[in-house]
Amino acid sequence: MILRNRILVLLAALAALGAVAVASVLHASARADRRDRAQPGGPQVTSGTVTLTTPGRMVFRNLAWGPHRDELTTVPATGPSGPRTASGVKCLRFYAASGTGVCLQAVHGAVSDTYRAVVLDAHLKERARYDVPGIPSRARVSPTGHFAAWTAFVGGDSYAGTNFSTRAAILDVRTGKLTPSLEAYRVVKDGHVYRAADLNFWGVTFASDDRTFYATMATQGRTYLVRGDLRTRTVTTLHTNVECPSLSPDDARIAFKKRVRGLPRDAPWRLYVLDLRTMRETPLAEPRSVDDQAVWRDAHTLVYALPGDYGADLYTIPADGTGKPRRISTAAVSPAFVG
Repeated sequence: MILRNRILVLLAALAALGAVAVASVLHASARADRRDRAQPGGPQVTSGTVTLTTPGRMVFRNLAWGPHRDELTTVPATGPSGPRTASGVKCLRFYAASGTGVCLQAVHGAVSDTYRAVVLDAHLKERARYDVPGIPSRARVSPTGHFAAWTAFVGGDSYAGTNFSTRAAILDVRTGKLTPSLEAYRVVKDGHVYRAADLNFWGVTFASDDRTFYATMATQGRTYLVRGDLRTRTVTTLHTNVECPSLSPDDARIAFKKRVRGLPRDAPWRLYVLDLRTMRETPLAEPRSVDDQAVWRDAHTLVYALPGDYGADLYTIPADGTGKPRRISTAAVSPAFVG
């Protein structure tokens, strides 16, 4: 009798687990179906031609639910909340400059996903592709379009804590020469060559001279702004507590996110701008935590993403500390101002 009862209990448990599994699959399927359907009140998105050289355009990853979710779409830079033209090219992260784009993609497998970086020409045609060792997080192209960079998480999946590992790669688009990790560069810290097993790099941003770049370097629990030299393959520390730098069009200022004491551990950042000549920091008028590598819309304005109903929305803020944040586009991320 005891054995019979045990068998009945086991069968009941297996049936319950099966029901939960079926319900989970049905829920996921229903959610996926909803994601493929345009939502009332969402942005208008239609298929069309998208290029990286049309003047006065913003190109970005569309997050609005519907058949064009995750595709690169474009709108006029002066009307970023207007109807969108979708390209058919899907990216997780994206950036473009001077007719060159870099698109970080997921390749869905039967057991797990893998990732790749695809270099795009001005018409979004694939020029080359490279394996990415983890979850993509940042992408940049040099102002000349000659270099591309991307960052991926190879351990962990968030910058908020300390238990993560990243890998930042730089590609010479013209020759195809890839540096898979900035850890291969010589590090100069406080005037001395520095070696450590815990080095992490992320958030590359390029100057206009096809030689200089900036990035975040982390070691021993601290983050640093580093200036890199593509010819000497050296990075040099400049300033502390700088993450996800973004160089201004005049190469004179760095927008970045800074950890501020007293903020929650999962939302510890505020946006700042650093003057590279004086090393003076200016806090921006965005009171929320921003986990993004901001983009310079022009010499005076920054654009960045914050969480929204469909994943993220884009906001703009003056770069001099004045004004207030303004949402310019819903269900959008990874903007690039092209043409």
